[in-house]
Amino acid sequence: MKPNEPTLIAGLRALPSAAWILFFGMFLNKFGAFVLPFLALYLTRIGYTLADAGLAIGAYGVGNLIASLLGGHLADSLGRRKTILLSTFSGAAAMLLLSQANNLPLIIALSALTGLTSELYRPACSALLSDLVSSDQRVTAFAAYRMSFNAGWAFGPATAGFLVTKGFFWLFVGDAATTVLFGLVALFALPRDVPVPRKETAWGDALGVIRQDRKFHQVLLSSFAVAFVVLQMSTTFGVYVKSLGFSLATYGAIISMNGAMVVLFELPLTTITRRFPTRRVLAVGYALIGLGFAMNAFAHTVSALAGCMIIFTLGEMIAMPVASAYISNLAPAHMRGRYMGVFGLNWALGLIIAPALGMRLLAWNPVVMWLGCGALGVLAAVIISMQLRVQAPALTTDGHR
Repeated sequence: MKPNEPTLIAGLRALPSAAWILFFGMFLNKFGAFVLPFLALYLTRIGYTLADAGLAIGAYGVGNLIASLLGGHLADSLGRRKTILLSTFSGAAAMLLLSQANNLPLIIALSALTGLTSELYRPACSALLSDLVSSDQRVTAFAAYRMSFNAGWAFGPATAGFLVTKGFFWLFVGDAATTVLFGLVALFALPRDVPVPRKETAWGDALGVIRQDRKFHQVLLSSFAVAFVVLQMSTTFGVYVKSLGFSLATYGAIISMNGAMVVLFELPLTTITRRFPTRRVLAVGYALIGLGFAMNAFAHTVSALAGCMIIFTLGEMIAMPVASAYISNLAPAHMRGRYMGVFGLNWALGLIIAPALGMRLLAWNPVVMWLGCGALGVLAAVIISMQLRVQAPALTTDGHR
C-alpha cells in the first residue's frame, strides 16, 4: 500500500451519509428477495415442469431487460430517487399479484411484470452512488454497496427456507414487504433529484457515445459470458442440490454462505485487488467464477458443494466491485444511468437465456451443464484480457482509470 493511500476504515468513513442510507435500503430490499431463488422450486412444487419454470424465470428476465434500459433512461431523466420510488412500490404490487396467479400464461405475464418493476431501481442506485462519491472512492463504495446487497442475501435465503415451511405464499408477502421498506427509506432519507436539461437525457446521444466506447464493449462482452454462470446460482443450482437428495434448507444455507463471504471478505479483498490492472483483476475473477461452478459436476456431498461455492464466491468478490467502479468511471456524468442500464442489460439478457438453457442442460446432462459454466468463465477471462488498439486503462490504486 502506498503511504498516501487511505486505509479501508478511513475510506469507509469518508463515504457520505447518503451513501450509507442507500446501502441500508439495499440491505432491506435484498434481505427480502425471497421469491426469485425459490421460483423454480415453487413452480415445480405446484405441478409445473422444469421447462415451464425456465419459461417463467426467462419472462422475469425479459422484464429485467426492459427495466435495464427504461430504468437507465428514467434515472437520467426523471431522477435517481424518483426512479427508485417507482420501482419499489410498483414492484411490491406486482409480486403480490404473481402470488395469486393460477395458470402458466398468467404466471409468465406476471413474472415479466415483476421483473420490469422490481428491477427498475438498479441503474438509478448505481448512478446515484457514482454521483455521491468521487472517482477515487468508487471501488470502496461499490464494494460496500455489494456488502449491503449480500448482507441481505446472506440472511434472506435462510429466512426464506424457514418461511417456505409455512407456505410459499409467505415468500411473496415477505418479498413485497421488504421492497416497500426500501421505498420508504428512499422516500424519506435519500437526497432529492437535481433536474437535468432535457437535451442531456436523449437516448440517441447516449447510444452515439456508447457505440464508440470500445473499452465499454469489452466489459459488456465478457460480462455477458460470465452472467450465464452467475445466474445459475439462483436458478438451476437449487434444483441440482435438491436432485442430490438435499433439502431446501440446505440450498438456502449454501447460497447464504455466498452472501456471508462477500459481507466478511470482499471489502478487505479490494485493498489488494485495486493494486493491480483492472482487466487482469477481472480476468482472474471471471476464471474463478467459472471454475467454481465447473466443479459442481463432481460435487455430490454438502461439503463438496460448499467448496465449489467458496471458489465461485472468491471469483465474484475479485471481479464485481472493480467492474462496477470501472464502468462508472467510463461513463459521462449525465449518462451514468444509461451506461449502468446497458451494463445491466447484459445480465437481463443472461436471465432470459440462462435459466431456460440451464434447466434443459441440467435435465439432459448435469456434467455438461457445469463444465459448460467453466468454459464460459474462461471465455470471459480471455475477452477481458484482450488488448485493444485503444487499450482500456486500468484503475490505479486510488481508483482512477
